[in-house]
Amino acid sequence: MNQTFKTPNDALSNLYSSEQQSAILQVLNTASERELSTIKLLQGRKSVRVIEHREKYGPFQNLQSLLNVPLFQYKTVIKVCNFILNPSEKGDRRERKIRDTRPSMRFIKPEIERERLKTLDSIVSVVFGTRKIAWAHVDRNLAVLDWQQEKCGRFMKGTYIPAVYLEEISSVVSKIPEADLYILEKNGLPAQNTNLFPITLHLRTVEAMLYALLQKTFMQGGQHKVLSMARSTVGKHFGLMVGDSRSSGMDLVKQFLLQSIIQEQPRLSFSRNKVVHYRNLFSSVTENRHEEMCDSLLQALAFYELILNNTT
Repeated sequence: MNQTFKTPNDALSNLYSSEQQSAILQVLNTASERELSTIKLLQGRKSVRVIEHREKYGPFQNLQSLLNVPLFQYKTVIKVCNFILNPSEKGDRRERKIRDTRPSMRFIKPEIERERLKTLDSIVSVVFGTRKIAWAHVDRNLAVLDWQQEKCGRFMKGTYIPAVYLEEISSVVSKIPEADLYILEKNGLPAQNTNLFPITLHLRTVEAMLYALLQKTFMQGGQHKVLSMARSTVGKHFGLMVGDSRSSGMDLVKQFLLQSIIQEQPRLSFSRNKVVHYRNLFSSVTENRHEEMCDSLLQALAFYELILNNTT
């Protein structure tokens, strides 16, 4: 097979979260030729090539394997992946960017009083995917107090049984520390893409249960303690966007860990007895990429930095 394409140093899997990779692969592994032909850049022979490759070699196991399909090059694969994640992308991008940079608190849902935000002592940032829930407990001085993830092995198996989800998520909530606010990641998977419906349903189910369990457990005085923050907001804050999709923030998190050792005033500070553990965790080459764990920390930092910029 001719593989004369040039692949940049960053693997395709590094450009997307594990959750986004699962969504992309599900579409490419299950869509019919007719459905594939509706995807930008897959009209004509390319959709046929995808089907032929699936039939000959089986389902695609990762995004990098897409480069083995004849007529597929690195930039083509990225455009296909971005279109699958955002099929209805329209409008004036320049106008959208101008609107997004205006100082506001619209990235927080539901709305919360600015005065209350100024008095925060700590928050817990929660990010969840198809198999894991991760959280980062960070105080106002940007010290990481707790940073963990839990595997939820029974997610998305069989039908979406409420009792199973409740048991899995309740177990995780019991380990999450108490904080002034809980920030849940709001993923932007397009609801109108029917191929992504199973993942979208899963994410909305987890989000709703986390909101109910955390809000009911820690609600005080009728005030919201569980908020949502758009995944794209965090991506834009750290420059992780590839088109309208977000790339991996793992390298950025590794930089924060290194800075916490060598800099006198790092952007984030970690407990000395935990830094080595975290660095070893993210330096190992493994399929378990800890993307949700990285994203929970980035979301916490972005929340504080955007809050401080908008409340001073």
